[in-house]
Amino acid sequence: MKKFLVLGILFALPITAYLFFASGKNNFAKLPVLTDNVKDINSFDTDSDEEISFEDHISVVAFFGSDLENIKGNTFNLDKKILEKYYDFDDFQFVLVLPMEARQETTDFVQSFKKITESSKWKIVYAAPEEISEVFESFETPHQLDAHSYSPYVFIIDKKSSLRGRDDDKDHGQIYGYDSRDVAELNNKMNDDMKVILAEYRLALKRNNPESNN
Repeated sequence: MKKFLVLGILFALPITAYLFFASGKNNFAKLPVLTDNVKDINSFDTDSDEEISFEDHISVVAFFGSDLENIKGNTFNLDKKILEKYYDFDDFQFVLVLPMEARQETTDFVQSFKKITESSKWKIVYAAPEEISEVFESFETPHQLDAHSYSPYVFIIDKKSSLRGRDDDKDHGQIYGYDSRDVAELNNKMNDDMKVILAEYRLALKRNNPESNN
């Protein structure tokens, strides 16, 4: 009798596990869209001739204001917990949206990170505070920019210029942005969500191009 019971358990467990993960496939296949059609940044100034846009990219977007000296900790946290894992992923970009007044400081800011990260891969755009506010407000989040065009929250924008996040988080309900001051939130929630959206696009790529190895 015991043998049959053990054999039954060994037979049933794989089937049960398969059904569990199969039933959850749709729940975890995509990161929820929270806001459609956010305002693009393709008209903003850059330090090169390159046009920087949300379109056709998976973007981590930061509004880190004009006082760059005070946000080095945020940037370090974000880089070590999120960015350095994804710099070489096709179509991924980290976008810093800064006010024009921060432009002179930015070179030194980027240089200061070159010894510890691939800061040369950062995409930096500049605009007037009111233009930055328009982009930020188009995200339709509960967060606010301060007087220096700064927010500690960073955001995930997909290839169709939609804001992605969580709509059923156990701690916050909805997560529109991730707090760059909070290492645990970056390491757990944001990192998991980045994995989900990148896996989503990799799966779509394989479906559309079965011969692709990306």
